[in-house]
Amino acid sequence: MKINSIKIDLQNDGNIPNIPSIELFESWVSHALQSDFSQLEQTIRVVEKSESQLLNKTWRGKDKPTNVLSFPAEDSDYLDYDHLGDLIICADVVEVEALQQNKNPISHWAHMVVHGMLHLQGFDHVTDSEAEQMESKEIDILATLGHTNPY
Repeated sequence: MKINSIKIDLQNDGNIPNIPSIELFESWVSHALQSDFSQLEQTIRVVEKSESQLLNKTWRGKDKPTNVLSFPAEDSDYLDYDHLGDLIICADVVEVEALQQNKNPISHWAHMVVHGMLHLQGFDHVTDSEAEQMESKEIDILATLGHTNPY
């Protein structure tokens, strides 16, 4: 992938402790890109359960917090840089899932970013064939980052 520059707009308004470093987020985002970008600005917002639950209920009709939400950019033609959309990651849910599933927490964070970034690029897992294609991409990307199969 050809990328001249990536800027991560990492938002952590709740001052949630122990989130991954900006360098890790940059690495995960760059490895998940499926197209070339000259200048990409990617928003990642780390939130608490209450914000995740509100967004999940409002936009997906599910009244519970979730690990990652993806909001694709609707129209970024007026920007002078590429912007795929926003990722919202609930730190508590990611940490609890990693513990419950006996996963390395950093590997699970990486998986959530890769998963969300693929959604922002048009991948989905509604049908079995879509899920198979998306999961295969996730496994390959995570392997290049040194993480094991999350499934």
